[in-house]
Amino acid sequence: MMGAVKKVVLAYSGGLDTSVIVKWLKEQYGCEVIAYAADVGQAEELAGLEEKAIKTGASKVYIEDLREEFARDFIFFAIKANAVYEGGYLMGTSIARPLIAKRQIEIARMENADAVSHGSTGKGNDQVRFELTYYAFEPNIRIIAPWREWSFASREELIDYARQHGIDVPVSKAKPYSMDRNLMHISYEGGILEDPWMEPSEDMFLTTVSPEKAPDAPCYIEIDFQEGNPVRIDGKPMSPFEIVAFLNKAGGENGVGRFDIVENRFVGMKSRGVYETPGCTILHAAHRAMESITMDREVMHMRDSLVPKIAELIYYGFWYSPEMKVLKALVDETQKNVTGTVKMKLYKGNCTATGRRSDNSLYMKDFATFDKDAVYDQRDAGGFIRLNALRLRIRAMLNR
Repeated sequence: MMGAVKKVVLAYSGGLDTSVIVKWLKEQYGCEVIAYAADVGQAEELAGLEEKAIKTGASKVYIEDLREEFARDFIFFAIKANAVYEGGYLMGTSIARPLIAKRQIEIARMENADAVSHGSTGKGNDQVRFELTYYAFEPNIRIIAPWREWSFASREELIDYARQHGIDVPVSKAKPYSMDRNLMHISYEGGILEDPWMEPSEDMFLTTVSPEKAPDAPCYIEIDFQEGNPVRIDGKPMSPFEIVAFLNKAGGENGVGRFDIVENRFVGMKSRGVYETPGCTILHAAHRAMESITMDREVMHMRDSLVPKIAELIYYGFWYSPEMKVLKALVDETQKNVTGTVKMKLYKGNCTATGRRSDNSLYMKDFATFDKDAVYDQRDAGGFIRLNALRLRIRAMLNR
């Protein structure tokens, strides 16, 4: 027995790790295990989850539909902030964890549980994201992280344990990579993907067709934004969840949103991840295009200078930190004029803005035209350039 714990709420997915953890917690702690699964858009992965958890040993199962909250308060903020980690990763896994963990703490309170638990490994980022959120809401909460306690050294050993105890898991030794799916993306890592030279097999991808096999005709979509948030597709109002789901389908059918990266984990090592993020790849590009005609230059540049920090805070798990609260307020302020329509072209893996319009547009053709105009005196540019060159001229004089 590993300590006095009467009841634990486990963040449960039904995958290999958490399926084993239910049994392991009961064996090692002799405690009641309540399984909690957050529906953040896993689709068919939720099928039969309650029955499976009970069969494995859970006393109760919570399956919470958090899809709208996930899209509205988490995904849409990341889009408004243009939050991208290390050049391309849109952080679908990272941004889901604080929502899942917050609700887990709420359930633990409802159930008067002694502890919470998760299936994240001791080498990964998710352990940090879960536990920072736990502590942000319950400073003295007992956390059980089995991967940091048990004797299993690999997922192959977990598979053996599962088979010995009659636990059905959707993983085999021939296909041992880890997968995480939600409304924003699907991630693949580990196992056969640990060789960064190896190209992923085409049969691994679940939501996107190969760009080579995408339709030969382009797909055009119009997206309406209101203060940085997408609100309509092709003129039709949709909820946040519906918008992301619609664009996931459209992007997936056109091969949009695949990304393969070797990223730097918070704990220190590099890790290879392969991602499918069709809908949010479209939203990210469309939002950038909307900002291009509605956002003041200096405001945009200041916000852009903060994007690496915002992305880092999300990736590292500091969603509920004081600094993130300040940055959220700043981002929301920058978005007040980001309203209008963007036309997107999807074609064989490419996602391109081909048109943008807004009543708040700062783009003035009369000023920008290369043709004759009556609002801009080109002779003024000479003085502008000489003033900006003053320090350069002084340095050149000194050097001579």
